[in-house]
Amino acid sequence: MSLPLESVAALRAQLRAGEIRPRDIVAAIRERVEAHNPALNAYVHTDWDAACAEADRADIALPLGGIPVAIKDVIAVRGQPCTCGSGILQGHRSIYDATVIRKLRGAGAIPAGRVNMDEFAMGSSNENSYYGPCRNPWDTSRAPGGSSGGSAAAVAGGLAVVALGSDTGGSIRQPASFCGCVGLKPTYGRVSRFGLVAFASSLDQIGPLAHNVEDAALILGAISGHDPSDCTSVDRPVPDFAASLEGGVKGLKFGVPKEYFIPGMDPAVERAVRGAIDHLAREGAEIIDISLPHTEYAIASYYIIAPAEASSNLARFDGVRYGHRAKDPADVIDCYARTRREGFGSEVKRRILLGTYVLSSGYYDAYYLRAQKVRTLIRRDFDRAFASCDAILTPTAPSPAFRLGEKLDDPISMYLGDVFTIAVNMAGTCGISVPCGFADEGGGRLPIGLQIIGRPFGESTILRAAHHYERTTPWHRERPPI
Repeated sequence: MSLPLESVAALRAQLRAGEIRPRDIVAAIRERVEAHNPALNAYVHTDWDAACAEADRADIALPLGGIPVAIKDVIAVRGQPCTCGSGILQGHRSIYDATVIRKLRGAGAIPAGRVNMDEFAMGSSNENSYYGPCRNPWDTSRAPGGSSGGSAAAVAGGLAVVALGSDTGGSIRQPASFCGCVGLKPTYGRVSRFGLVAFASSLDQIGPLAHNVEDAALILGAISGHDPSDCTSVDRPVPDFAASLEGGVKGLKFGVPKEYFIPGMDPAVERAVRGAIDHLAREGAEIIDISLPHTEYAIASYYIIAPAEASSNLARFDGVRYGHRAKDPADVIDCYARTRREGFGSEVKRRILLGTYVLSSGYYDAYYLRAQKVRTLIRRDFDRAFASCDAILTPTAPSPAFRLGEKLDDPISMYLGDVFTIAVNMAGTCGISVPCGFADEGGGRLPIGLQIIGRPFGESTILRAAHHYERTTPWHRERPPI
């Protein structure tokens, strides 16, 4: 098997045995990137000389020693471009490492390449990118999901061993579902956001995308922990996530919310997810029906809160300190206006306008404050559900990957694709997507994801459940045609 398609554990065993060197893994990734990235457009920047130099210095005695990690282009790596998939940050290079990068390096990993994304993480298809759309390795006419589409496509396509993404409303889990890999959104506060360019500060979280659950657990363990540089980072012990994978699902109680099986869901998705639920029941888990009654309001409230926070966060991109600046402005106001008009894409402009509107005088109480109250109700729904179950089982997305361009002119339809993932961010809890089957589409197959949602800081439980499901089913071993 090609080295980038191997698990972290398998690569670590070969490294310790002296069968391969870290440089060999980087070289194998480079070979696959050069062969397949023209078709996938997953990577937007590479520096193989720097990656090889770091590989030669790697200490393979460390937990992730010698393992390359692809980095979403919204996370700062010192000396590398950090453009957030936007024209407004072309030419910008980070002057420091994000905390997650510092932690990965401390564990021996190698940041290797910047991967594509929706501009400023605003999108569900990776079509809103200055670099053009990323493509799904299962069918290059289809979207890989977003906004971490490059991370998912790189892992699923064997162009990366593991990758980091960010998740504001499903941006790790939905691409993982579309591309047939594992994607984990940690609890808000589990992983430092220092060095993550902010979209919606109360919703954003960094997490791993990987070939399997064990690899996701290893990366999560490396990047978790309190960070004084991030005031939202929670000071609590970090479990040994990899050690918690064993134990199976016998004795665990899973809730299935009726609100997550809705009219209009693709029949193949419902069949695959219900099949996964039945499988876990046969493995000894207890399945109960639950209700999350405010689910129907999650999308509406999210698309008030997230754009409002984006409007504030993106105000810093004004052409004065860094990034693109309009030529020959007449005055400061002209500089601001033209820089932002020229630098931002249409989806980012749409969300800034929405956010500015709901925060404006006379509308704050009617929209933003009311949305925050709904968010509290959503969080309480989850609290009540977790009083009767250990985790919650749902589809990750209501459909398999859709065709590129299919929803670009219908933003409401695009937003509704996040119906099963947004509430997890609104509640601040954790969720993981694992492959659970395929849909037959036009002579090919498209992956389907099962979402397992845990209580706050319940990553060990959902990783344990996901690992057992993965180990007792064949789906994660399937590979796309490339």
